[in-house]
Amino acid sequence: MDMNPNGNENLFQQQEEYPQEAEAAAPEVSKKRNRHAGRIARYALLMVFCTACGIGGGYLGSMLNNKGGGPVLYQAATGLSSGNETDGASGSLTVQQIVTAVQGSVVEVTTEKMTTGSFLGQQVVSGAGSGVLISSDGYLITNNHVIENATNIKVRLSDGTEYPATLVGTDSKTDIAVLKIDATGLTPAILGDSDSLQVGEFALAIGNPLGSLGGTVTDGIISALDRDITVNGETMNLLQTNAAVNPGNSGGGLFNSRGELIGIINAKSSGSDVEGLGFAVPINTAKKVAEELINNGYVSGRPALGITALEVSSADRAMMYGVSRLGVYVNSVTGGTDAEKQGLQAGDYIVSIDGTAVSSLSDISAILSEHQVGDKVEVQIIRGERTLHLNIALSDKQQLAQNNNG
Repeated sequence: MDMNPNGNENLFQQQEEYPQEAEAAAPEVSKKRNRHAGRIARYALLMVFCTACGIGGGYLGSMLNNKGGGPVLYQAATGLSSGNETDGASGSLTVQQIVTAVQGSVVEVTTEKMTTGSFLGQQVVSGAGSGVLISSDGYLITNNHVIENATNIKVRLSDGTEYPATLVGTDSKTDIAVLKIDATGLTPAILGDSDSLQVGEFALAIGNPLGSLGGTVTDGIISALDRDITVNGETMNLLQTNAAVNPGNSGGGLFNSRGELIGIINAKSSGSDVEGLGFAVPINTAKKVAEELINNGYVSGRPALGITALEVSSADRAMMYGVSRLGVYVNSVTGGTDAEKQGLQAGDYIVSIDGTAVSSLSDISAILSEHQVGDKVEVQIIRGERTLHLNIALSDKQQLAQNNNG
């Protein structure tokens, strides 16, 4: 099927055929030429009208969308393979083509954090990771753990230009954060569809390993889907890849064979005798979280018990806190929550929630992730020598945080 340079099937070619037909028929009847000429004029006017409507409609849609909230993340209907020579009939690009197309979308993220040590007092500690641009005006995705507690954040583009960055929002549950730099005309990544991935598909990682090797490219495959991995106490559903991932790759991009962003690198196996075990937040998850962070500054609808809890995981810690069991204890109860109304108290030992045994904070997080704000859960606790069962309605995590900050 022939395509014109603008992507419309045979549209311009068909319109160019009309003058040719009119010219061939000219010797027969002169009125036909006039009719054809009139027809051409009408088609030309129709084209101008349609073009004007398209431009005006696009402008109006853009204005209305901008009026309604944050920016729309860049998402092309087709991959980068459009208009490029591809490697085979599948529409895949070569590694060199992918790198050329997407390298400008991956940035370096450097941070400074203030820490307090018992011997050295307060000191500034530097850190580094990666990020991926998702809009042409400076929004980018990275990991929460890359920028957590940072007092200063900078972003360096692939051309070496450096910008101070503002934290738009962060979500520890998915390990996603959004930053903003004051720049325009940038090259955002094209977002793919992580739900359509299959094990064995090509995967290419670009990031800043070791915090000093920005723009490093490693390739591999999608090794597994839907891996439940616990990172910093949060259980996450991640993609697994055997593309080489090292410290500093966190927040970088995982791309498919069409140059589409399919994941945000966030973890690797820390075992010294383990290789080829890298993990990434699926882009469909990262995109939803990023949009909420940009529009609201937080992710809404996250259920919480309304407590702070303490995990006692060793005999030494049990001795330190003066308790006899390993597991999770209530440290404090947030005022005004249903947990407070139902009588949950600091010092209560949590046995189970909805019949599922609890032995760690990640157990609680995994159970609550299956519920929504307002759901009631049965919490079994031990208080002194008594075992109690409390039915507690779940609160909105963000509202609790706002109330505490206020």
